This record gives sequence, C-alpha cells and structure tokens, in this order.
Amino acid sequence: MPRTLPAFSAQDALVALMVTVSMSDENIRTAELVAIEQQVNHLPVFSDYDTDSMREVAQTVYRLMEEEDGLDTLFAMVRAGLPERLFETAYALACDVASADGRLGQVELRMLEEIRDELDIDRLHAAAIERGARARHIRA
Repeated sequence: MPRTLPAFSAQDALVALMVTVSMSDENIRTAELVAIEQQVNHLPVFSDYDTDSMREVAQTVYRLMEEEDGLDTLFAMVRAGLPERLFETAYALACDVASADGRLGQVELRMLEEIRDELDIDRLHAAAIERGARARHIRA
C-alpha cells in the first residue's frame, strides 16, 4: 500500500529545505537550528506561518532521508509547494542555515549544489546569494 505524504505549503517547503541542509552532514548543530527558528520567526515570508507545522515538516524530512529515493521525493514535494518566485528565497535560506555554524563541509556544499540545481538557480545569482550568506555569518 503506497504511503501518502503531506502536501507542503510554500512555507513548509522553505522549512523542509532548511532542515535538509542542516541534517545533510548527519550532525544537526544548535547554530543551524537557531538559524532556522530565527528565519521563521522574523522573515516576512513566514508572517502567517503556523510554527507548529515545523515539527511535522522536520519529521517528514527525517523519514524521507532514511529512504533510498527520499531526497528525490522531498524535492518533488518542495517543487509542488513552492512557487517559482520563492526559489531564490529558498536557496538563500538554505545557504544561511549551512553557513550558520561557521563550517561548510563537502556534504553541505553538495546539498546546496543539489538544491541549486533542483530550483534551477542561475549560477551568477547563486554566487551572489552564497557570498551574502558568508558575509552574514562570518566570525570576528
């Protein structure tokens, strides 16, 4: 019997990508979780978002990442819920979460590349978004 997955709203899709980046290296750091929470609590795109949904979205991401084709399923859910006008926003949020702890490992870089490809982010725009994330999260 095929399982049914919840449909993502645009905000759910944004949260799902942030959670995916955070767990991509199998080490979810406090700084990354704080970054996700801050984004959801302060950005206008989340102004009408029910933050109680975050837990369900995170659990969906965790379950999917345990499956063989889970990342493909996740990306399909994200594309179904996320309007194209928010693709660059999604990539920017993913970059912010990846940069939040001051370390970008190969696994996180690869995940960002996959997100960039899935959302068809122009390479020049992606470079600007990535540079902005590095600038915001640099340590003194």
